[in-house]
Amino acid sequence: MMLFAQLKEDVGKSSLEVEAAGKTVAELRELLENDTSLGSLDGIMVAVNEEFSKDDRVIKKGDVIALIPPVSGG
Repeated sequence: MMLFAQLKEDVGKSSLEVEAAGKTVAELRELLENDTSLGSLDGIMVAVNEEFSKDDRVIKKGDVIALIPPVSGG
């Protein structure tokens, strides 16, 4: 799983290894909030295979997952 921006800085690395196959995006969020130092993932977008995904999407073995925090610009 790839991490970007503030998430990458918070964890201190650009990726995490998590067994996600068979879980929905919502289940993955709950797992990450409870079992990692990421904390709340409110407002964090989850992309599966480079497509933003809804919470009911089921993750398959080999899928590439990315957590993308909100972006602000000016």
